[in-house]
Amino acid sequence: MAPSLPGLFLPERLWRTARRWAIAWWRILYLGAVVLVLVLSPSSYGKGTRRALARHIYLDTAPVLVGFTVLAALISLVITRIVVVTALSYGLSRYALEMVIRVLVLELIPLTAALFVAMRCTIPNGTHITRLRDGGRFSALRRQGADPVRMELLPRVVAGVFACITLAALSCVVALVLVYVGVYGFNLAGLPSYTRMFGQVFSPGVTLVFVLKTVFFSLAVALIPMAAGLYDAGDRTQPDSELGGLARMFAVLLMIEIASLMGNYY
Repeated sequence: MAPSLPGLFLPERLWRTARRWAIAWWRILYLGAVVLVLVLSPSSYGKGTRRALARHIYLDTAPVLVGFTVLAALISLVITRIVVVTALSYGLSRYALEMVIRVLVLELIPLTAALFVAMRCTIPNGTHITRLRDGGRFSALRRQGADPVRMELLPRVVAGVFACITLAALSCVVALVLVYVGVYGFNLAGLPSYTRMFGQVFSPGVTLVFVLKTVFFSLAVALIPMAAGLYDAGDRTQPDSELGGLARMFAVLLMIEIASLMGNYY
C-alpha cells in the first residue's frame, strides 16, 4: 500500500477552517441584526423583559463600577507621572499633557473598559447561555410560546453594552480630573490652558471616532461571547470551539483599534 501524503489533505483542512470561520462570522452578524431588531421593537419591553433587563444592567455594572474606576484612577496617576517626568527630562513639557490625554483617554481607557467588561461580565454570560441551552431552558421557553433570544439573550447583550459604555465614560472623566490634578495640583490656575488644550485634542473628528470606537467596542464584547455561547459550544467535533469566540472578539477589538488609529492620525 502506498503511504499517505499529509499534503494532500491540506486543501480540505483549509476549506473546513475557512468554512467554519465564515459560518461563525455570519452567525455573529445575524445575531447582531436580530438583537438590533429586538431592541427597536416595542414588544421586547414587556413586564418580564423589563425586569430581566434592569436586573442584568445592575448586576453587570454596579458591582464593577467602583473597582474599575479606582483602577482607572491609579493607572491615570501612574501614567501621568511617568509621562510628565520623562517629558521634563527631555525638555518636552509642553507636549506632555496632550500626550497623556491622547494615550490615556482616547486609546487606553476604552480598550481597558471593554476587556474588563468582557472578562467580568459578557464571557461568563455567554457560558451561562450555553448552560441554559444545554439544560433545556430554551426548549421550555419555545414550548411556552416565548422567544428565548428575547427573554434570555437580549437583556445580557444590552447590559454588556451599557456596562462597557458606562465604565468607559466615567473612567474618562475621572482620568481627565486626575490628569489635571497631577499636573497643576489642587488649584484653578491651569484651568484655562487645560480646557484650551482639551478642545484642541477633542476636535469634532476625534470626538466622533472616540464615540464610535467606544460603541463598537461595547457591541463587540457584548455580542461575540453571546454568539459563541449560543452556537459554537454545540459543535463538539471541533477542539477549539470554546476558544473561537474569544479569538474572534480579540480580532474585532484589534480591527476597531486599528481603524480608530487610522482615523485619528492619518
